[in-house]
Amino acid sequence: MPPTPQPLHLKTLLGEHSTTLALKKGEIQSPSVVLDIADIPQAYVAFKRVVRDLEFDVAELAIVTYLMARAHGKPYTLLPVVVLSRFQHPFLVYNAARGELRPQDLNGRRVGIRSYSVTTTMWLRGVLMNDHGLDIDSVRWVTSEEAHVAEFKDPPNVERAPAGRELLAMLYDGELDAIVLGDKTLKDPRLKRLIPDPDEAAKDWHARNCAIQINHMVVVKDSLSKSNPDAVREVYRLLKESKRLAPPPAPGELDMTPIGLEVNRRNLEVAIDYVHQQRLIPKRYAVDELFDDVTRKLD
Repeated sequence: MPPTPQPLHLKTLLGEHSTTLALKKGEIQSPSVVLDIADIPQAYVAFKRVVRDLEFDVAELAIVTYLMARAHGKPYTLLPVVVLSRFQHPFLVYNAARGELRPQDLNGRRVGIRSYSVTTTMWLRGVLMNDHGLDIDSVRWVTSEEAHVAEFKDPPNVERAPAGRELLAMLYDGELDAIVLGDKTLKDPRLKRLIPDPDEAAKDWHARNCAIQINHMVVVKDSLSKSNPDAVREVYRLLKESKRLAPPPAPGELDMTPIGLEVNRRNLEVAIDYVHQQRLIPKRYAVDELFDDVTRKLD
């Protein structure tokens, strides 16, 4: 008898989400593909390794990082799989002890962010621009990190926070007027959300834009898709099966981790528009340009 073919091992970056948990725990197996998932619970800490070192065959990646990486010729193609999304309205905060602040008051102010190209900040800038009339070029954006994509150069109204200074401390000290805070819970009574009633604002944004705000999707190396399309199809099947085993959205709640090209088409259109509007990429991609002949046909 001929020997049994050995499964293909793929170096993989995949964070811990409800829809990936079954896959990460090994509850789903494949006879043809083994995902060697790096022991990195928070995938974003390795995004530079994806787009700079091209380290992974399969990787979770922020949608902004992916679009910028594509603009700079990085050899990855998109799978139509969302593993993380959220409406970003609650994450912009200010120090109410220094007086009330409204979104339109940010013109000419200083706002602390992790990186100019981080996805949460991109969505918030888009909301401030399009829904509140903010001139984002008038804002002084103060960052604590550089972009994942090495080729991207921050615009002139971006500066780096002093070494050793935390953005939250700078907010309390009055060096910043607002910051993007990763934690949705406000543990200090001085902190208030800049966008009033952010949950209602998010519902209104969704109703007007007919989209969710994608954070992270999954990409595969171009070389893998070209050399072994069946492996890419199997990776997609594994991701779908892992999501099927996750708890479904509560009744009346949106599916925030949709899988499939058509269900994500509008989500991607809005993301591309916002990223291009903020000059993070030089052209407005068509959604189908983000996929190849293999991943475009996945269902």
